[in-house]
Amino acid sequence: MSGKLLPVLLLALHLTAGSVQSQGSSQDAFIIQYLERRLAQMEERLNLCEQNTVTVTQKTYDLSSEIRGFLSTVSVLRSEVRNQVDSVAVRVDRMERELEYLENKIPTQTDIEMEEALLEQQIKAAEQEQLKKKARIKVEKDCSTALSQIKSLKIVKKTGDTSGSWFKDPSEGSTKVYLLSGIRNNTLLEYVSLQSFAERTTTPPATVVQLPFHWQGTGHVVYNGFLYCHKAETPNQILKVDLLNGTVVDSTLLPGAGRLPVYSLNPNTYLDLAVDELGLWVIHADPEYGGNLVITKLDKATLAVEYTWDTQCRSRDAEGAFLICGTLYVVYNTRYGGRSTIQCLYDIHDTIDSEESPVLFFPKRYTSHSSIHYHPGDKQLYAWDDGYQTIYKVETRRNDQVATE
Repeated sequence: MSGKLLPVLLLALHLTAGSVQSQGSSQDAFIIQYLERRLAQMEERLNLCEQNTVTVTQKTYDLSSEIRGFLSTVSVLRSEVRNQVDSVAVRVDRMERELEYLENKIPTQTDIEMEEALLEQQIKAAEQEQLKKKARIKVEKDCSTALSQIKSLKIVKKTGDTSGSWFKDPSEGSTKVYLLSGIRNNTLLEYVSLQSFAERTTTPPATVVQLPFHWQGTGHVVYNGFLYCHKAETPNQILKVDLLNGTVVDSTLLPGAGRLPVYSLNPNTYLDLAVDELGLWVIHADPEYGGNLVITKLDKATLAVEYTWDTQCRSRDAEGAFLICGTLYVVYNTRYGGRSTIQCLYDIHDTIDSEESPVLFFPKRYTSHSSIHYHPGDKQLYAWDDGYQTIYKVETRRNDQVATE
């Protein structure tokens, strides 16, 4: 029986060992699965941690870059502020020195009173000197002639542009005639006489004088063989040119001139030179006097200003002017051309009253003039009338006779 029991026991042990082995295998598999899940979770967390680390690192780098930019800007601003502070310091220092200088230079009240008295003396001395010059102009030449009427008209020739100027040299013994065509050029024509100029074919031919510069406007004159003209591209420069060789021998800048045309009907002429019994003059308009005409006496040798008079004659609707014995006669017209009239005059000697003087009419011819020049020897006006060279014969009387009438 014991022999039968042993196999049974062995079989039972075998079955028991198999059962235990089977239970151990299932536990191992569970543990392995558990460990695998935990490892996967840890790997996932490590990946998330790595991503967070990369993100933080990038943000840190971006922040550091932004901070570096801010620091650079702050450095630039600091340099600018430092420079501005230094500049302000320099200016303050300079201002302190200037204030100190001014404090040392400001005169006392007594000095100011003395300087004002000295200034008044200087002004009175200058006024007396100007009055002496004016009196000298009166005394040097006894000129009591005034215009009474414009008698006749003679058309001498038609040549050149619609605007221009022509005249005779008013110096004693001269018969030469000069023509300057246009409003801007660098040539002029010289004729030996009025007869030579009037002939259709001049013999001898006209002399062409080529100048090294351009003149402007129509207000030129020739006096004692010298051309006096307004240089082009300048507001108020007057040139004196020797016509024997065409060289500039002198020049001057006329104060206050050249800011607007002399006559509104001749907008290209800013300086109008003239010659009468007293010498060389220049006429211009001054905006500071409402555009009224101003006349200035010039020394024909040096072009120095001898005296200046502000007149009440307006430049608006004026086409030209001329002087006779120191009296300015202004010629007015319309922009469309009409009968020219003398409606305003100014006498430097104060012997003729413009308001009491009658209006003087030119001969019955409806036209317009671009230039009018008086010849004191011939007692004639040389005018440029739309390309026609014309002469007006004038009649003059003594100032006292004109005033009486």
